[in-house]
Amino acid sequence: MRPTMRRSTEPRRRWAAALGITALVVTGGGLLGGPAQAAATASVAVDFPTHCIPPPIAGIPPIDGTTTAQITVDDATPQVGDTVAVTYTVVVPAASNPVDLALPADIMTPTGKVTLGGAQSGAVTVAGPKKNPPVPGKGAFPSFSMTGTFTVTAPGAITLSPGDYNIHTSYIMELDTPCTVTGPPAPVSETVVATGGGQVNERAVQLSAASGQAGDEVTVTGTKFTPGAGITVAGRDGDAQTGDTTTATADGSGAFTAKLAVSDPDTTGIVAYEGGAWDAEKGAGPLAYTVTGGGEIPDGSQQLTTTVRAGTLSMTQAGDSVQLSGVDFGRGGASTGDLRTVTVEDFRGGPAGWSLTGKVTDFKGPGGARISADALGWTPSCATKPGSPSTCAAGSAGAVGSAGATLASTPDGAATGGEFTVDAGLSLDVPAFTGAGSYAGVLTLTLT
Repeated sequence: MRPTMRRSTEPRRRWAAALGITALVVTGGGLLGGPAQAAATASVAVDFPTHCIPPPIAGIPPIDGTTTAQITVDDATPQVGDTVAVTYTVVVPAASNPVDLALPADIMTPTGKVTLGGAQSGAVTVAGPKKNPPVPGKGAFPSFSMTGTFTVTAPGAITLSPGDYNIHTSYIMELDTPCTVTGPPAPVSETVVATGGGQVNERAVQLSAASGQAGDEVTVTGTKFTPGAGITVAGRDGDAQTGDTTTATADGSGAFTAKLAVSDPDTTGIVAYEGGAWDAEKGAGPLAYTVTGGGEIPDGSQQLTTTVRAGTLSMTQAGDSVQLSGVDFGRGGASTGDLRTVTVEDFRGGPAGWSLTGKVTDFKGPGGARISADALGWTPSCATKPGSPSTCAAGSAGAVGSAGATLASTPDGAATGGEFTVDAGLSLDVPAFTGAGSYAGVLTLTLT
């Protein structure tokens, strides 16, 4: 008995290192109350058109879609002078993972802006943690949240609308996908009503960016500080100041501009203040800031770079025919042999595993006689070359048949790849009075 082997390879599409690709959508919406509202309203999710620009390396054109987002606050009825914490949540991303490969967890860092209107204008800088669940191949991108704060400077209804946002991805490369509101502003998602009056600290700061690699400079601008005052601009980690600091001097109108190099990975926010130490009455912030990775090159040093090129998923086999042992007419029994060794090379890198499957045709003999494909069984085995990131697992022993069965596989993981050798013992159960003669079937192996 002789099965002839064919092979087909269907390598999974290689991840294009552009995982930040997102256009975002939702349900719900509608403009809520404006500045004249007399009472705070419940937060709602709103829809708004979004223009997202994937990283150039992705080779994908801009994505025009719809974002669904929701703004919430920790205090919907603050007093003038209070600090309000704001959360900007992208509820349902419109775009799916554009490739077949699963994306790993904790590679996405979002940042954005919340637009203030009504009794108080301006923008609130928000940032989220580097935290996301794994995204299956062609699966939907997950929801994410960003937080920030603002100080209430005027009484009345203050509206909050979702603004532009950016998704930074740290996987293989550091990449950004900026998404802007088409025809801003977006609909109002939350309204707070401030009461009170009196002396208010109106000092304010803005950042040129809400995230950057360690060592990157962020431009910090301030307004309504004391004219001529010395200003300290510093990184914050909760209630503590980090090692990232610089100084500036307010001009005659109380404005200043400073460049702060952010190198401390613990820095999660940036403040500016007058005097020798942080004072909420003489300062502004913190504005959220996220360190995404990278670093400065010290003086007298040289940064060396290289590229590791991703390869392909492929297989070779030691031959294309197997001669099974003969059986006697009238007795039948097991016609046995060994699969020609298959070598799998997974040189793609990235998170994807692989699966090697096989299926067989009926065995055709003289005069139209046949032995069913279901009569062929195998006992797979698989060995992993030392040093390979993945571990090969043999498929289950049993029938192959025309429907097919798994010969060997490796799972998805944070880092996969390697070299593997796959073998199997073959056994064809020949009925006792099968007509004498030569029978042949075709076993096709497929690697995905």
